[in-house]
Amino acid sequence: MFPWTDPAEPLRFDRFMAAALHDPERGYYARRIRGVGKPGDFTTTAAISPALGRAVAHWAADALRESSCRDLIELGPGEGTLASAIRRHLPWTLRLRTRLHLVESSVPLREKQQALLGRHARWHPTIASALEACSGRAVIYSNEFADAFPVRLFRRRDDGWDEQFVLPDRDHWRPSRELPDSTQFDLRWPEGQAIEVHESYREWLEAFLPQWKCGRMLTIDYGARDSELYHRQPAGSLRAYFHQQAINGPEIWSRPGHQDITADVNFSDLIRWAEPTTEMVELLPQEAFLRPFIDPGNPADHFASDPSGSGGAFLCLDQRRR
Repeated sequence: MFPWTDPAEPLRFDRFMAAALHDPERGYYARRIRGVGKPGDFTTTAAISPALGRAVAHWAADALRESSCRDLIELGPGEGTLASAIRRHLPWTLRLRTRLHLVESSVPLREKQQALLGRHARWHPTIASALEACSGRAVIYSNEFADAFPVRLFRRRDDGWDEQFVLPDRDHWRPSRELPDSTQFDLRWPEGQAIEVHESYREWLEAFLPQWKCGRMLTIDYGARDSELYHRQPAGSLRAYFHQQAINGPEIWSRPGHQDITADVNFSDLIRWAEPTTEMVELLPQEAFLRPFIDPGNPADHFASDPSGSGGAFLCLDQRRR
């Protein structure tokens, strides 16, 4: 039974999530994703608002000039909508000299990107291969990429933490003897509070950061700093998306490989994990990042920048390679 090799043996949640999303044969992103936006299970800001392409293009132009890099890398480019918009909005002198690289492991999504961008981009299965092609000198950006990394789930008890495992028909909690590196464990939480840790993202960062020699990196995703992350969320932020509907509870693992699974990003962790290789330039809400590029006559731009909605739920982290 996918993704269990033994249906009687509980599977640690991050390992279940990794198989459900990224298994080469049956994973959601690898094979089953239908698209992003109205035809798919979820929608991104890039698929809704043109303002994001204008804003990231402005940031990329500044970062490329500052670092003297000629290579621009997007991580997890979806259907290629954002990359296409950024290329279109770059000043023409930069557009001519900048090489665009897309890091994509999903076959269905890569086909959509290639149909849209054609010869204007190069494709890579990993960031390591993209950086190798750039000699380690590149400006890197992503939109809703970190949230797709598998998470470990923990629940506070009076004398420690339990970690979640899953079986095909139910969840299962075990006392945790060793906690991963996360700022969440530096805070005081009430008994019963559930938290997620993107440990797989930390491992991914540690693997590629030594190879990255120069440039800036922009990370856009939904989440918050650690102390603000679980405001009124005692059950944590883990959820799935199926036909544009948010799924919570045990139904999250009821359709492995057929729905997206995600959790809010702890930006305090992202900052700490990248030190001392990087320094933070700024961390700001999406509303502030998009504000100079909003078209007053476009309702989609207002939706993406609404501080009580997407504009406040998403953060934009700008980091510079030291």
